[in-house]
Amino acid sequence: MYHQLRNLVADARKAGLIVVVWAYPRGSGLPSKEAETALDVVAYAVHIACQLGAHIIKCKPPSALISLPENVKRNLYSQCLENLSTRVKAVLEAAFSGRRIVIFSGGEKKATHEILEEVRELKKGGAFGSIVGRNAFQRPFKEGVELLHEIEDIYLEG
Repeated sequence: MYHQLRNLVADARKAGLIVVVWAYPRGSGLPSKEAETALDVVAYAVHIACQLGAHIIKCKPPSALISLPENVKRNLYSQCLENLSTRVKAVLEAAFSGRRIVIFSGGEKKATHEILEEVRELKKGGAFGSIVGRNAFQRPFKEGVELLHEIEDIYLEG
């Protein structure tokens, strides 16, 4: 897939387009299903997307897990596990020290207070935004609009 992406990036650049990559690690190369959202794996996926030419990267919020054996052995990322905001900072560091736009997916449907707390942590960590379609559009219209306004208010604070 790296080769395919490289070709797509070249085509996009020739056409004057930006490149957006969904960096969702999957497959038999991971030690477990939980590793798909492990901090080290998400950070690596974002970094590879940057190296292959992405301008904007969408990824899942990283969990408080270090998954790859070499990272566990070397104690990498262990100082970043405390909360979502510190994990987000680590992912942004992997994105050419924050020089690329990283947007985090919203995941499964959650309660309003859970969504808003996650958005606060994402913002605190420096995220450029979060995708919340499922959580907004699977609610009654008025409730979904109110949620979107609350999320907008969080990102616009300060």
